Amino acid sequence: MNHIFDFFFGQYADYSTTDIVLEITAVIFGFLSVWFSKQNKIWVFPTGMISTAIFVYLLLKWELLGDMMINGYYFIMSVYGWYIWTRKVDDTHVTPISRINQQEKRISIVIFIATLVFVYVVYKTFDKWTSWVAYADTITTAIFFVGMWLMAKRKIENWLFWIAGNIISVPLYFYKGFTFTSFQYLGFTFIAIFGYYAWKKTLDKKILTL
Repeated sequence: MNHIFDFFFGQYADYSTTDIVLEITAVIFGFLSVWFSKQNKIWVFPTGMISTAIFVYLLLKWELLGDMMINGYYFIMSVYGWYIWTRKVDDTHVTPISRINQQEKRISIVIFIATLVFVYVVYKTFDKWTSWVAYADTITTAIFFVGMWLMAKRKIENWLFWIAGNIISVPLYFYKGFTFTSFQYLGFTFIAIFGYYAWKKTLDKKILTL
């Protein structure tokens, strides 16, 4: 039993109690944020902002620049998304769930490519482009940047990007030594799958009533 525990949590032996508590707290609020997103509730943003703010601090301390930028971007886009989700499109309705259009597809491609270039430059500047982890970080950062932008726009396709990014992140974070965060992304994967179908059900109902 001790061998199993050490395999999953042995890396925390060198961490401060404060950092462990902060990571667990960030994971809890991260789960709440994704759950509220699945439920199409505005609480996705304040809970997400708490989680990402904590992770920005921890990831900066751990010198994980790509991950830190992801969470910093999440925080900024949460502010934007909070505004979009509560903005009224007429006297009685707020921004609804919808599908991505051609212009948004082009913007998504631009965000993805620009993120790849930006993260690569940052890693090279700080001399962190030293292993396959840097490649994985760059790809997941680009995937999550697009996913977060689409979620802020309330586009159903955001879930597809979350699913892809989460699947990559589970083994990636475990390899980096952050077991709690790895478990978080495993949970995120399942919630994202259910979230996609929940939003699709809502969108299909809307189409039928038109």
